[in-house]
Amino acid sequence: MPHFSNKPSATRNKFLALSLLASITLSPFAVMSSAQADIEVFNNAYDKIAANSNTPLKAPSEQQKQSIKQLLQGAGMTAPITSITPSKLPSMYQVTLAQPAGAEPQPPLHITADGNYILQGELNANPSPKKSTPPKEAPSKTLSGMPVSKELRASILANSSLLKNITPEVALYHTAVPGVIWGITLKGQPFITNNEASVFTSGEISVIKNGQFAGLDTDFEQKKNLHVLSQLDEDNLVIYPASSKEQAVIYVATDINCPYCRVMHQDMANLNAKGITVKVIGYPYYDESPEQMRQIWCETDKKARRQALDKAMAGEAVANTCANTTVNHMKDNHMKAAGLAVFATPAIYREDGVQFNAPYQDPRFLPFLGVQ
Repeated sequence: MPHFSNKPSATRNKFLALSLLASITLSPFAVMSSAQADIEVFNNAYDKIAANSNTPLKAPSEQQKQSIKQLLQGAGMTAPITSITPSKLPSMYQVTLAQPAGAEPQPPLHITADGNYILQGELNANPSPKKSTPPKEAPSKTLSGMPVSKELRASILANSSLLKNITPEVALYHTAVPGVIWGITLKGQPFITNNEASVFTSGEISVIKNGQFAGLDTDFEQKKNLHVLSQLDEDNLVIYPASSKEQAVIYVATDINCPYCRVMHQDMANLNAKGITVKVIGYPYYDESPEQMRQIWCETDKKARRQALDKAMAGEAVANTCANTTVNHMKDNHMKAAGLAVFATPAIYREDGVQFNAPYQDPRFLPFLGVQ
C-alpha cells in the first residue's frame, strides 16, 4: 500500500539511485487553440474507442532483453540486471536490478518497449476492492499532459477506496506512456498508477533521448501545466499588471510565510515596470498559512485583497476579519493548482506552462520570459 507523506520528496528532479539525469532544457510550446481547449469533450469521445491499452506486454525476447540492457548500460547504468519481465504498468517492461550486499535496495526500473520512457519505483498493490472497470482507451501519446475524463477519474477513485490520500481533489493526467496515469494528491505527493488503479508507485517518468537520460518528460509537464493555468479562476488570482508595455505574463504560486516569496513580492513594482504582468496564485505551503491566506482572500474587493496581500508580504500580521470559516475564495484555485506539482515556493510559470526552475533573481529569468 503506498504511503504518501505530508511534504513532497526532494528527489523529484532526480532519477532515484541512478543519479544520471542531465539538466533539462526548457523549450517553448505553442498555446492550445480553442479547438483543443475542450478537454472534456475530447476525453469523453476518446473513452468510447473500443481498444484497451491495459494489456501487458508479452515476455520480451532474448534480443529485446539485450537491447534494453545495452541501452541502459550505454546511458551509464552500472547496476547488474537480474531479470526483464512485463511490468504491471501497461506498455512497459520491469527491469529488476541486483541488490548489492550492505547497500540501499534499488527499486526496479520500468521502461517502454521503444526505450524512450523510464521510471524507477516499487509497484505497490492497491489493497482496495475493485469496484469499477475503467473505460477502454486506445494507445496514443496524443493524450499526454491532458486530464483524464470524468469516467476514468470516477473509476480510479472507486477502485482506491482504501487509500485515504486518493481523494476527489486528486489531479489525474495521462502520460506519454499509454495507460499510465500521473497523479498528485492535494498535499502535493505525486504518484504513478494505471487505468485500473491496481498498482501505485511514487516514481516519475523520465525520458531517454539519444541514448542518454534526459530528465523528466518536459513535454508532459508543459502540457499539463498549460491546462492547469487555463482552468484557474482569474477573479481569485491577485493580479499585478505590467506598468509599461506588456512583454510577458507569469503565474506565481506563493505563500505569505515563505521568505523567498516575500523577496520576490517586494520586487513586484520593478517586475511590472519591465512589462511583466504577475498573476499570483494563493498556494499555502507552510503549516501556519492556510487560515492566514484564507483571511486575505476573503476580501472580495480586488484592490483590498491586493493591499492585504502586500501587507502580509511586508511582514504585517494578517487581520482576522473573516469569521465565517465556510468562506474560502482561495480554495478552488489552490485545488486546481495542485496539478502544477509545486515543490517549493515561489513557483513561477510562463504563460505557456513552462516552469522557471531557478530563483527568479537568476540572470536567466528575463531571457526566459523574452524580456529585454
